[in-house]
Amino acid sequence: MKALAPGLAQAEDGIVRCAWCMATPHYQHYHDHEWGFAVHDDRRLFEKICLEGFQAGLSWLTILNKREGFRAGFANFDAEQIARFGEPDILRLLADPGIVRHRGKIEAVINNAQRLLELKGEFGSFDAYLWQFAPAASSRPPRVTLESVREMGVPPQAHALSKDLKKRGWKFVGPTTMYAFMQAMGMVNDHLHGCHTLQARA
Repeated sequence: MKALAPGLAQAEDGIVRCAWCMATPHYQHYHDHEWGFAVHDDRRLFEKICLEGFQAGLSWLTILNKREGFRAGFANFDAEQIARFGEPDILRLLADPGIVRHRGKIEAVINNAQRLLELKGEFGSFDAYLWQFAPAASSRPPRVTLESVREMGVPPQAHALSKDLKKRGWKFVGPTTMYAFMQAMGMVNDHLHGCHTLQARA
């Protein structure tokens, strides 16, 4: 069998994937059907930016395994509903084992929902605002490898998005978190060359 490039792995089903998703079949399904696929739905974008904030200091698999709990606790990430959350909701969420119970991160979601409504009033949609920060294809390597990802680091567009959101009052939106968000939402495609998803979408 041909040796795989660094950062790739072959699962029991014979499919070559980015190695980071190999821990569980659930993680592999997320990799195959969500991560790196372009998203333009405002609710999904808001959900992901909130969950990326919760991930800070944790693994994404931990958050993914609790995603349905987060959806139940946060009104399916309906920003208009969350923007009206108060102290009783914070206490309810702090007692909910289905999510990560961190007061600061819970309060950040409520704050960010309020900021999102302001932002949509200006731009019309969260999608329209976010995608103006997407890196141009010409700024990306023609073939994404583990080495090229390491060399690129956090792109300037993620720093710019983080800076602008912070200026608008958003919380838990640092540059590294915003780059992870961009990768997940398909604003950049960081599936490694050789990963089956690239051939599937070609």
